[in-house]
Amino acid sequence: MSLLHRDALETLRNWTPTPDGADDWRLTMKLLESGPGVMWRDHDGGHVTASVIILSHDRRRVLLCLHGKFDVWVQLGGHLEVGDVSLAAAALREATEESGIAGLVVDPVPVDVDIHQVVNCAGRRLDHHDVIFAVHAPPDAVEQVSAESHALGWFRPDALPAPLGSDTRRVVRNAMLRAAVR
Repeated sequence: MSLLHRDALETLRNWTPTPDGADDWRLTMKLLESGPGVMWRDHDGGHVTASVIILSHDRRRVLLCLHGKFDVWVQLGGHLEVGDVSLAAAALREATEESGIAGLVVDPVPVDVDIHQVVNCAGRRLDHHDVIFAVHAPPDAVEQVSAESHALGWFRPDALPAPLGSDTRRVVRNAMLRAAVR
């Protein structure tokens, strides 16, 4: 069993999902229990990914990206890489790469698990079992658009942009709930 797969199992076994994410959590646990191959994009049927909701230093806004392929506003994140040792570390790597913000701090407790289908992932239709973390930006955060996005923007949770990814509103709400108790 790989270190990353073990971390994913432990992280999600020790986490209580929110009621609106419980079904996705159960399906993701079932996927993880089938073996370490589910951590990589070449796994048939679906694989685990890691994403983030980046919170502004004052925790009043979230950073979302206008996805470069799908043209909807979503959280930042993506596929796991061989050097990743934990889901939280993978999420932080993705957040830093896609936002250009230095000094981000990841909360190691997930805020949500979301399953969404990607029409063209590795050349085929696959489910992404996305484990989402809250990441806190430093006070002087300045974002830079990466090659994976058309735009980045800071938004209040009650004023999210359109078009919005299918479960993005839920993910933002759950990140804000986690930030309020941290």
